[in-house]
Amino acid sequence: MSIDDRPTVAAPDDDPHLWLEEIEDERALAFVAAQNQRTLAAFGGAGFARDRDTLAAIFDRPDNIPSVSRRGGLLYNLWKDAGHPRGLWRRTTLDEFRKPEPQWEILLDIDRLAADEAEDWALNWVSTLPTAHERAILSLSRGGSDAVVLREFDLVTKRFVDGGFTLAEAKGSVDWLDADTLLLSSAYGDGMATPSGYARTVRRWQRGQSIAEAQVIFAAENSASVWVRSGIDRSVTPARVWFSEGLDFFNHHVWLGDETGARTRLDLPIDSWATPHGDWLAIKLRQPWTVGGTTHAADVVLGIRLSAFLAGSRDFVRLFEPGPRRALQGLYWAGGRLVLSILDELRPRFELWTPSLQGWSYQQLPGLPEIATVDVWPLDTDEAESNGDLLANVQDPLTPPSLQLIEGFGAPTILKQAPRTFSADRHVVTRHEAISVDGARIPYTQTGPSELTGEAPVYMSAYGGFGYSIRPAYNAALGKLWLERGGTLVEANIRGGGEFGTAWHDAGRYAGKRLAHDDFAAVAADLVRRGVTVPKRIAAQGGSNGGILITNMLVRYPERFGALFCTIPLIDMRRYTRLLAGASWIAEYGDPDRDEDWGWLQTYSAYHTAEPGQPYPPILIATTRRDDRVHPGHARKMTAKLQAMGYDTWFYEPAAGGHGYGTDNRERASFITLGTRFLARHVGLEME
Repeated sequence: MSIDDRPTVAAPDDDPHLWLEEIEDERALAFVAAQNQRTLAAFGGAGFARDRDTLAAIFDRPDNIPSVSRRGGLLYNLWKDAGHPRGLWRRTTLDEFRKPEPQWEILLDIDRLAADEAEDWALNWVSTLPTAHERAILSLSRGGSDAVVLREFDLVTKRFVDGGFTLAEAKGSVDWLDADTLLLSSAYGDGMATPSGYARTVRRWQRGQSIAEAQVIFAAENSASVWVRSGIDRSVTPARVWFSEGLDFFNHHVWLGDETGARTRLDLPIDSWATPHGDWLAIKLRQPWTVGGTTHAADVVLGIRLSAFLAGSRDFVRLFEPGPRRALQGLYWAGGRLVLSILDELRPRFELWTPSLQGWSYQQLPGLPEIATVDVWPLDTDEAESNGDLLANVQDPLTPPSLQLIEGFGAPTILKQAPRTFSADRHVVTRHEAISVDGARIPYTQTGPSELTGEAPVYMSAYGGFGYSIRPAYNAALGKLWLERGGTLVEANIRGGGEFGTAWHDAGRYAGKRLAHDDFAAVAADLVRRGVTVPKRIAAQGGSNGGILITNMLVRYPERFGALFCTIPLIDMRRYTRLLAGASWIAEYGDPDRDEDWGWLQTYSAYHTAEPGQPYPPILIATTRRDDRVHPGHARKMTAKLQAMGYDTWFYEPAAGGHGYGTDNRERASFITLGTRFLARHVGLEME
């Protein structure tokens, strides 16, 4: 390769590495093979194999907590271990699950299925038919991709249904209307996909029909819409069908209808969340809303009777009021009550609201810790079947997760305790704040030795996008490979996330994405200011949206880092909307085909701003070939460009994995180990 500084702002698509976007092209695959061989030769020796096997054994432990959900009174789980790397789909009773070693009924062995059919199958999701749940639609993914093959499965005979519902590979989802009818949201078929590659229509598909005969009952009205979806609400009889058209990632129209199609579009702000149950409706606002002579602030949650709302009433009850650092994280119904998940100065809170004709009553969900990372969700997959039982996961960076059952909205009891997988006797968890370039306070959590040496090997990470909140958790892999060897972990709550509500997200969105990157760099500087470490001993990792973050640390703040690990990344912000699902993210970043938007996008498109002769730290860029969400071309092209400029750049691309690190535990272990050892070598953490 020779140094070539194209593409430029003036000619952004004059790209000498465009050929690497051809995922299965022979020349591109030869590039990938050569890069993989080079990377594994340098970092994949005996130490790598030992650490990979150690992590795989941790991921495969029989005492890990099974993830369960309840359907028709039984708990279902997909279990992976060394003997079943693709997984066993299985079920048991709640009473049996309470036992230390429950007995499971095996429904489907995914490894056997893959071997019998010579396919790289992974099980993505399952849709079962209420209330007996004797039939299911299984989504089978090749190599972990988002696109799936749909097949009907009989849970009584434990076999696929001969002549049953089947659909070739596509992105989408499905709901059972009745035993012989599906509501299908799928991109499969001519004219059925949006520009983002998701479903453009909802079809009513009856047993015995070919997919071409299925009736379209709802379709996107806007040619630029991201997706359409449907959901069947069985909290009333007859069941309602809700339809939504995603105008972009954050804005949508919501319709109420039935199996024949949409009937009434709800008069709601297009960026609000609406959550119905029975004759009640909860609405979470994203922006202020003036209605009925009253202005409701951004991030407020409103409650109202659905029938009254449809009749024109706007007499809302405010169920949640945000604060400067108090923000809603989610809301859902369980057992006829509305559960609100809240972060208050990053501390978890859970509120219950019970509607009645006399009004809404309130209580706190009791018995959960205030200083921990706590997630709470319904045990039942179908809200209409919920008796109010909830599951809670409680953990912190030094305390393994416990799975707790909350029955009747009372105090939780522990169902399962995850094993402790690394030694942390001399470690502490502390919270700090850095000051960003504009004076904003940026929280971060530090986990590591209690005594500061001024030269700690630090592993930093963040996300900063799509309103997604980052909270410190027990990381079995990094605990074993980094903390146990004397390193320090740092997680930063940069803008663009949802930790402090819409304003925090919006501040790191569009042109503000660059500000979110400044936040991360400010945390790195604060670690040095506090005497934790020095720049050459700071490693940083980010994935997906975090790939933009890491490549901007490379080109904008190279002096603050010793090494970087960029995973399943988004990088080329000129072409991202043309690659796979990229067009669905315009509401987060902007549209590069608009001059105004390209004006800010080009400032954090590291593929365009990288220059020769700079003090860039070593970087490993890793993706997966079966990632059909963020195109692997981003990682390939950035690698090629940096290497052509003479930088210390490495690349890794396994064949499977989807938008993740692998489809089985060993693949995940390999991906994580390779990146961790790369960072450790460059920042001086002893790994042998």
